[in-house]
Amino acid sequence: MSDIYEALAKIVGKDYVSNQKEDRYFYGRDPGLMKPHEPDYVVMPRTTEEIQQIVRLANKEKTPVVPKGAGLALTGLVIPQKGGIVLDMKRMERILEVNEKARYVIVEGGTTHGVLKSHLQKHYPKLRHSIPDSPPIATVVANAVIHGQGRLTQQRGFNSDMVSGLEVVLPTGEICRIGSCSVSPYWFSKGPPLPDLTGLFLGWFGTTGIITKLALKLYPCKRIRDVMLFLTDRAELVPDIVLKLGHTEMMEDIVISTQPIPLRFRGNFFILVFITGDSEEEIEFKTKMAWDTLWEYFDSRDGGFVSITPDMKAPMMAMPSKDTTRFADVRKGGGFEYSGPIAPVDRYPDFVRKLEELASDYNLSYASAARVINGGHCMMFSFSYTFNRADPDEMDRAKKALDEAAEFSLEQGGVIWKPNIDEQKMMMARMDPNTLELMGKLKGLLDPNGIMNPGNWEAK
Repeated sequence: MSDIYEALAKIVGKDYVSNQKEDRYFYGRDPGLMKPHEPDYVVMPRTTEEIQQIVRLANKEKTPVVPKGAGLALTGLVIPQKGGIVLDMKRMERILEVNEKARYVIVEGGTTHGVLKSHLQKHYPKLRHSIPDSPPIATVVANAVIHGQGRLTQQRGFNSDMVSGLEVVLPTGEICRIGSCSVSPYWFSKGPPLPDLTGLFLGWFGTTGIITKLALKLYPCKRIRDVMLFLTDRAELVPDIVLKLGHTEMMEDIVISTQPIPLRFRGNFFILVFITGDSEEEIEFKTKMAWDTLWEYFDSRDGGFVSITPDMKAPMMAMPSKDTTRFADVRKGGGFEYSGPIAPVDRYPDFVRKLEELASDYNLSYASAARVINGGHCMMFSFSYTFNRADPDEMDRAKKALDEAAEFSLEQGGVIWKPNIDEQKMMMARMDPNTLELMGKLKGLLDPNGIMNPGNWEAK
């Protein structure tokens, strides 16, 4: 063990490697419900070449490697299930290039969304990227790896769909470029006209390689941004309302939320509709389109747009939204987790009923936010429960509720987003056996020694 420590120190320097108990404690857990498991070492590389040396060392010693961004997934994806080396990417935080004409940015593997947002606002105010509703320390790469969603996914798809190139250290130590950057100095395409190999790494939770550089598509930053709030008390109407709004192809983002506290919110469904434009006339036109599209619900008295005061609008417009982090401390214990199925929009009423049923059965505080993806092709629905981390019984009830929510989601035809290990097993049990076998073959080919984040996407 001391030999591995000395070898890591030689690669990155003694200041950037640790096997101390307090560091291993911190890197062995996350804010969710997954049981902690400590690594043997924590290392903070600065370059791709250092990561390459670490991976080669890990192969030689048959030691697991777990790449880590900010650790905000909540579902234990970077808890080192079999010990080994946690590879903290935070020192690799540079923004390497912004191509203003081709509209992409190249970032290192530890670059955060907050840093990228600030950089673009300061130096390229006409460009923006899709910002997830997670704290600003969330990393761009980790968000793409879990197929994250943000403020442009209603129009553009998942944040991983906006990737336009990768540099990856393979589990056997080779450095590989994926996309147009493999044959060109430009990182404008992750695949076409080449085969799209990014699917070997996105969604795999660090089990097939370590992404050291990522190119992300950028989009116009419109001069004006506004939000409307549509309210209905009938869950069964939400799918049609959402699809009608999406059909206009004019809405930047559509988010549906429901929660029982404060009491005036209970039984209501709030649909936030974000629009952007370069002129007041454009905003006025898009607003009118939204109103005209949903006017039938005014006539039937089943819903309508609600006036928003300036003090209400400010938090709604925040990017990222702080609502999630506020909800995490409802129980004053700092615990929060959700099971988030990606599913057809028409399943929304069934999910809401189950959300409330589980909260009642297990006596838990709940909330839900659902984001529309790619114009309505699907949505992300969250079964969100908060708990006091000092109360083991409440944590146990939350875990049982989330497990039941995951099973229900799969029964309803959903696919669980950023699944924990138990949820991965639920999905693999239902997966087409040939697909599961193919996944195993790919993992075995890329990672013959099984060192990359073991425990995740393992069929056995």
